[in-house]
Amino acid sequence: MSHTAGVRQTQKLRTRQALLDAALALLEHQSLSSLGLREVTRAAGLTPTAFYRHFEDVAALGVALVDEALGSLHGLVGEVLAETGDSEVRLDRSVAVIARHVGAQPAHFRFISREQHGGVGPVREAIAAQLLRFAEEVACALGQEPESAGWSEEDLLMLGGLYVDHMVITTSALLEAGPQGEAEVVRVARRRLRLVTIGRAHWLDEG
Repeated sequence: MSHTAGVRQTQKLRTRQALLDAALALLEHQSLSSLGLREVTRAAGLTPTAFYRHFEDVAALGVALVDEALGSLHGLVGEVLAETGDSEVRLDRSVAVIARHVGAQPAHFRFISREQHGGVGPVREAIAAQLLRFAEEVACALGQEPESAGWSEEDLLMLGGLYVDHMVITTSALLEAGPQGEAEVVRVARRRLRLVTIGRAHWLDEG
């Protein structure tokens, strides 16, 4: 890549990020369905033409925000699940990972929490797809453990979904509680995860 092409690519990425950052700031006070393209470009100091070089419409920008908020978590969740040893330690670390990311990116997670059931179809679908991917990753990791002997793929995916649903609930609780209430949210989250783990140990008893 030539120096000129490299400069252009860098500028393109900066412009795209400026649009995402401007939209995220505006979405602290409104829903995506009410957000106008011109609002975003005005806040970013860009023209509407510049917007269309990066996104087809506001919904496409919203999908990009979903990827920005949740995409990086896949690697982290994988690292936690890949750990061997005490399951209690893994549970505690998984809650810590969620709390750390919510604390570092509260605006991103407020956006996810609000738009998960919001009025913009492509964004709802993007969030659902990310959460399903998380559930599949968790199910795959759990399926490698001795405790999962005899479990069907359907049941493992159900269990993975329970853990992911818990992650979503914990995220919402952390956002509502704020830094002052984080310790209590984390305490309750850990206890709930342990309850799921106990239930897992006895799931096949009836069979």
